[in-house]
Amino acid sequence: MNRYNGIPAPEHPLLGIIRCNRACNTTDQPFTTDCYMIGFKKLRSGIVRYGRTQYDHDTGSMSFVKPRQMIQFTDLEFEEDGFLIYVHEDYLNGHVLHEQIAQYSFFDYDINEALHLSPREERLMWDLFAKIDTEYRDNPDEYSRDIILTHLDSMLKYSQRFYKRQFINRTELSGNTVSKFQKALERYSQKELSYDSGLPTVTALANELNLSSRYLSDLLKQETGKTAIELIHIHLIGQAKNLITAKDSNISEVAYRLGFENLPYFSRLFKKQTGQTPIGFRKQLGQKGLLN
Repeated sequence: MNRYNGIPAPEHPLLGIIRCNRACNTTDQPFTTDCYMIGFKKLRSGIVRYGRTQYDHDTGSMSFVKPRQMIQFTDLEFEEDGFLIYVHEDYLNGHVLHEQIAQYSFFDYDINEALHLSPREERLMWDLFAKIDTEYRDNPDEYSRDIILTHLDSMLKYSQRFYKRQFINRTELSGNTVSKFQKALERYSQKELSYDSGLPTVTALANELNLSSRYLSDLLKQETGKTAIELIHIHLIGQAKNLITAKDSNISEVAYRLGFENLPYFSRLFKKQTGQTPIGFRKQLGQKGLLN
């Protein structure tokens, strides 16, 4: 990637740091790496989109890419300096960050679901970058890697905190997304469901909302306390309870109508949500005279 863009070779074979001074002369050639990428940018012109909504084109934003994802840069022009940090998977071997980095769900967000920083947050990130860059360019010794990874770990932890702040600050957008998610589930339920329809999935609903599945789930968790899959399960069992209330209902038919291919799985999920099996739930309704 450095060679294609006329950038000097990295100082370390498993770690690359690029500082873009207002403009980066980049090729539009797509590439993929075995590296985690952390990038900061502030555009000179154009639009930064958050999902499909225009936001914060005048503030800095950070993006996170995990290994083996296709990346493409086209005519990058920044209002101010930007940076890119590439960390090869092997650079993390034997360090606690090797396991922890996989827990940061924002590496699975789409590029358009970037982290938008306030001026104070920008300064904090630049301070951490400066420490990493200084250690990277000094003569390496036995402490260099641990120091760099400690600062990188701090950068990721702050990013997690700032994403949570972003979800909270964008309550209108978050609320709209929750509402759209619920409406998408309702539309799914209103279809003439059959065995071939299958269950609604997080991926399918996220695609309908033009979001990545991890971003959707994290946003819903922040707003409702439940992940996307938990909300899907709650919705499905709510529909199941309604259908079971019919006197002539058959448990197997209810499960297949909702899209469950496996009756035991339906029964386990139902019991997990209600504390009763579908049959036990139906018997209780009969005893209370609540069957329609």
